[in-house]
Amino acid sequence: MLILTVPGRDLYDEAKEEFISQEPFTLELEHSLVSLSKWESKFRKPFLAANEKSQTELLGYIECMILDPVYPKDVVRRFSSKNMEEVKDYIESPEIATTFGEMPKKNVRGEVVTSELIYYWLVTFNIPFEVERWHLNRLFSLVRICNIKNQKPDKTSKNDTARRYRELNAQRKTQLNTSG
Repeated sequence: MLILTVPGRDLYDEAKEEFISQEPFTLELEHSLVSLSKWESKFRKPFLAANEKSQTELLGYIECMILDPVYPKDVVRRFSSKNMEEVKDYIESPEIATTFGEMPKKNVRGEVVTSELIYYWLVTFNIPFEVERWHLNRLFSLVRICNIKNQKPDKTSKNDTARRYRELNAQRKTQLNTSG
């Protein structure tokens, strides 16, 4: 979860001819499967697709990330450049301790990843839906780990096994200075 404070500002209401002061506001944001689902429902297209997002779509995603039930309508438009940078850093954060050898550059099958596909992965791997509130990068890592752990080990041919045993025996003979 990301907690940030949106700066206050002073506005002038020309109709009433008076200044209006907007106080700073603290928001709780969450980059999660729930946020992704809300955004895709609103804009009816995949958020994680490689295409560029408009300013309206990006601000719309930030609104979908907001956990607070009540907040000023214009709060996202009041974001400072520092607030926007904090959101960007939070979204890009790995949020995990697990490391993988080579990270895939894109989806191997060429599928567009949508919230429904991610929910499918949860069902397939029997992952409880409580994880829909996890940071998306953490959730993707869990799905990746489940995929790796559920793969059947490669079967080694009899010739490869025999060759490996011969190599190990040769190493041991050398280490122990024996002939067999």
